[in-house]
Amino acid sequence: MKEVTRHQALSLSSSTVAFAACFASWTLFSILGVEIRDQLQLNYTQFALLLVAPILTGALARLPSGILADIYGGRRIMFLQMLLVGAAMLLYPLATTYTHYLLYGMVIGLAGGTFAAGITFVSAWHDRDRQGTAMGIFGAGDAGAAITNLVAPMAVISFGSDKVPLIYGLVMLFTAFAFLLVSSEDPLHRQQRKIDRPLKEELRPLGELRVWRFGLYYFFAFGGFLALALWLPQFYVTQYGLSLKTASFVTLLFTVPAAIVRALGGWFADHFGARTINWMVFWVCLVCLFFLSYPPTTMTIHGIDRDLSLHIYTPIWLFTGLIFIMGVAMGFGKASVYRLIYDYYPRHIGAVGGAVGLIGALGGFSLLLLFGLANDLTGICTSCFMLLYGVLAGCMILMHYAIKQDQFRLRLAQAEADEFLTL
Repeated sequence: MKEVTRHQALSLSSSTVAFAACFASWTLFSILGVEIRDQLQLNYTQFALLLVAPILTGALARLPSGILADIYGGRRIMFLQMLLVGAAMLLYPLATTYTHYLLYGMVIGLAGGTFAAGITFVSAWHDRDRQGTAMGIFGAGDAGAAITNLVAPMAVISFGSDKVPLIYGLVMLFTAFAFLLVSSEDPLHRQQRKIDRPLKEELRPLGELRVWRFGLYYFFAFGGFLALALWLPQFYVTQYGLSLKTASFVTLLFTVPAAIVRALGGWFADHFGARTINWMVFWVCLVCLFFLSYPPTTMTIHGIDRDLSLHIYTPIWLFTGLIFIMGVAMGFGKASVYRLIYDYYPRHIGAVGGAVGLIGALGGFSLLLLFGLANDLTGICTSCFMLLYGVLAGCMILMHYAIKQDQFRLRLAQAEADEFLTL
């Protein structure tokens, strides 16, 4: 096993910090959105639309970002995206209406697209046996959501909600130039720069069903994480009566583990197999979601002599414990998916990784929107977890049969190769 060089270490660390800054900006509306909701008197559906606006553009930007990274280099594309987002954040004080906030959110959502460029850049720097670990470390930039949960509420109290995006914008611009100065162009791209690979060749793997199955994995592992990271602060405020500051701090028990263990999840995927880790993640989450889905309930049992009343309620400590376990599991799941991508498509990390990242981010978008709709339609506070439970169960069933079909095709191909099917 080769030693990690200085350029590898600097490029990995600087890109991880840069992605953390991007992720922090991408999820900023989880804090600002609560202020805007109270200011404009929004319902749950309108509030959900506000939260998903950045997620939508971040999702849609991932595929073209990954393709451009394959062609021009992940370092260059990531830097340009950060410049654009940083400049846009300085314009936040101009927003005054609900439409303005939606449009603004869609612009800063481009920060989420940096993942595809960054993962391409990081992957090119490392050998096959370190791919899961390296991409897991980079993916730990998800901790940007935790940074926002920790810093943004205090910044809102200290400086006001109008000033916070300005601070974020200046930090983004500084981080972008620091990343450009500290990192180096990966040697793989320098070698490939002279090779004219047509766009059709870049997109060829996207026609394979396997890519979209990986996207399904990521739909829950990352999409579910993103949706919950944005939804949980207001859930704690509404359901448990916490202040926004306290709710944001408690949400750290979900976002921090999910980010930190992503690097560990990559290491486990390198050593024990990505598919094994995926299935372990899904079963753990399925159990947690079963208990999280149960709403506060009062039942009356008619006894022989008297009625008995039962009150079933998930206390905040148990709820937070289950959320913590889910955060750890999702951190493992996010890392293992990208290890799978490298195993099958090492020369198309940008395009395939971008497509899978797009599906995952669209999961965050669609799930957040459905969370708001479910709350408005059912009036049940835990309907978001019921929805996630159903999504995960459906994904697991589809993936089970898809894998069985792939295994059958492999056996059939092997039989034909061995001439077992010829007369």
